Amino acid sequence: MPLAEAIGGKGLRHPVPLAMFALAASLAFYCAPGARAADCDSMPEPGLDWSECSKKNIMLDGSNLKDANLSGADLSVTGLPNSNLDGAQLEKANLMRAWFTGSTMKKADFARVQAYRSGFSKVSADGASFASAELQRANFSGAKLTGADFQKAELGRANFDKVVLGDTNFTLANLSRAHFDAASVQGPINFDRAFMFLTDIEGLDLSNARGLLQPQIDLSCGDDKTKLPPALKKPAGWPCHAD
Repeated sequence: MPLAEAIGGKGLRHPVPLAMFALAASLAFYCAPGARAADCDSMPEPGLDWSECSKKNIMLDGSNLKDANLSGADLSVTGLPNSNLDGAQLEKANLMRAWFTGSTMKKADFARVQAYRSGFSKVSADGASFASAELQRANFSGAKLTGADFQKAELGRANFDKVVLGDTNFTLANLSRAHFDAASVQGPINFDRAFMFLTDIEGLDLSNARGLLQPQIDLSCGDDKTKLPPALKKPAGWPCHAD
């Protein structure tokens, strides 16, 4: 049976051309809900799709991006202070020198972002994931980070002054020269295999910390006010001064 006859229907006077079927199939695919491209020109709103969009060097103060998809987007040098990013997806986004001061980002996904020198001061990031993120020199001062996951994150020289910690995960994170001045510990913190070269833990209550070993403490910088788990001892070289 000829293909045109099979598609158009045997005995039909005007069989439907193959080209029209191909066009209709293509339109159906691109109009399907899951196949549409990200709407990069849309205004900020909850649940929008800005994945892979370029939104760099702009000001988006007070935006509501709750549950939005920003994965792979370029938000470098962009300001999103006082914004709602709860539940947002930002995996692999470029956040170099972006700032989110005062924003809420509970349970948001920042896994594998590039966020060198980014600003997260005074954010509410309870339950957020920063796993495997590049966060060198990032500023988290005054942030709420209970339940946050920094597993395998690069946090060299990051600022955690006056943060709120509890059930926070730093497993395998690089915390070299990071500082935790006046941080509030409201639950156990996991430092399993974290690299803590000259990490400033002066005055920090680590009595319930998990995964801490003596070699990590020997590399870090504490003082007489630092509280350690019972099995660990304060090094003779404390206090030291991280540059």
